[in-house]
Amino acid sequence: MASIKDVAAEAGVSVATVSRVLNDHPSVSADARTRVLAAVETLGYRPNAVARSLRTDQTHTLGLVISDVMNPYFTELARSVEEEARALGYSVIIGNADERPDLQDHHVRNLLDRRIDGLLVSPTDGGSPLMLDAARAGTPMVFVDRWIPGVDVPVVRADGRTAVRDLVAHLHGLGHRRLAIIAGPAATTTGRERVEAFREALGAYGLELPDAYIGQGDFQAESGRRVTEGFLDLAEPPEVVFAADNLMALGALDAVRARGVRVPDDIALAAFDDIPWFVHTDPPVTAIAQPTGELGRAAVRALVARIEGRPGESVTLPARLVVRRSCGEPYPASPEPDPAQAPAVQHPAKNRSHT
Repeated sequence: MASIKDVAAEAGVSVATVSRVLNDHPSVSADARTRVLAAVETLGYRPNAVARSLRTDQTHTLGLVISDVMNPYFTELARSVEEEARALGYSVIIGNADERPDLQDHHVRNLLDRRIDGLLVSPTDGGSPLMLDAARAGTPMVFVDRWIPGVDVPVVRADGRTAVRDLVAHLHGLGHRRLAIIAGPAATTTGRERVEAFREALGAYGLELPDAYIGQGDFQAESGRRVTEGFLDLAEPPEVVFAADNLMALGALDAVRARGVRVPDDIALAAFDDIPWFVHTDPPVTAIAQPTGELGRAAVRALVARIEGRPGESVTLPARLVVRRSCGEPYPASPEPDPAQAPAVQHPAKNRSHT
């Protein structure tokens, strides 16, 4: 492997000149720069990133701590973060908290020890003194999706309230009146916000959210299954189960199928956080979609701005309702029949009545 001394000998310049060229120092002549870059290309020289970080106090590495790598939402988020970071000249080290505050802080501590330039975190709870201390110490940091109140760092997130209002309006228009929610952890901002938004949206239609229709989940599938089983055991089960994330929705779907209950004929299902799988379930799941890729890219840009001494602003992007057929929606209109084909089968919408 070629060394910096080999490059200097090939280019006919000093090692110091090679170093200045590689660090884009303006004092190098155009001729020397051309010869050094040609020598780098000829020899296939690659600078030692560790040694460079010791000289410049930068590693060009970002840390990303996500709540659950098994959740497709966070998998897509991590991918967009890595792509945007790479485009801006940074590498990413990822830690999976698995929705555990202790594991989250373990990853944060390790990343800080590795001298990362900045940290992206989707907090598993709101009480991490480690992240509060890191922010106070001036560590460039951005919260993505979730945040910790009182920690003064930019937050990149989606506006879930508007989309939840749209969902409740949609469900009300379909005739549903008994609506339940599988909530995320109350220790997370998204867990609290989605329940509050759901309650407020119901109130706009004069509907209440009784305690029996609030099931405490943890953003993982097993809790969605457990909570849904409890809803089905009620003397008056809900007409709709709204899961506050995609994994809990999949758990809910498992629960109703295990009971022989039909979606949407016997109970409707909706979810927060759309995922590609939802179009392949039977029926396809009505869901709220977040602009996940845009969130990841915006979070990286905000963090790099802070690393470079520029203000990194908070960003809020709109989420949107994606209507499918898991809540009793009519089938899409059939296309005009082709005279050469058999007549298209018509699927009438289900009629509902409520007292």
